[in-house]
Amino acid sequence: MAITLVNPSGLPKIDVYRQVSIATGSKLVFVAGQVSWDAEGATVGEGDLAAQVEQCYLNIATALAEAGGSFDDVAKLNVHVVDWTPDKMPALLEGISRAAAKLGVTPVPPVTLLGVAALDVPDHLVEVEATAIID
Repeated sequence: MAITLVNPSGLPKIDVYRQVSIATGSKLVFVAGQVSWDAEGATVGEGDLAAQVEQCYLNIATALAEAGGSFDDVAKLNVHVVDWTPDKMPALLEGISRAAAKLGVTPVPPVTLLGVAALDVPDHLVEVEATAIID
């Protein structure tokens, strides 16, 4: 495996994800921001942040499989949430947990969470992009 995820001493231990991703692989994969579209382009989970987060993660897994990788190869995630407020954290974490359980991902790689005003279409509440390293 090309990715080792750690929480270094001296930094807060975050249960949801690891603070550092150490990459040693040879193929760098950038996955474009994924929204909650299914394979036909229909929005999954309209109005449901948890369902949309879950679909975004599943879409990333699909993209990584095409590159010969999996979620275990993800070095970094960027999550963009429309009109972010801290009260949305439980729904975000629920979506991540559901996707991680389906994908068998433990722990989740480092994540940067950004609040944004809007995404590509009004129905989309979240977009997730990934960087992966594959041996």
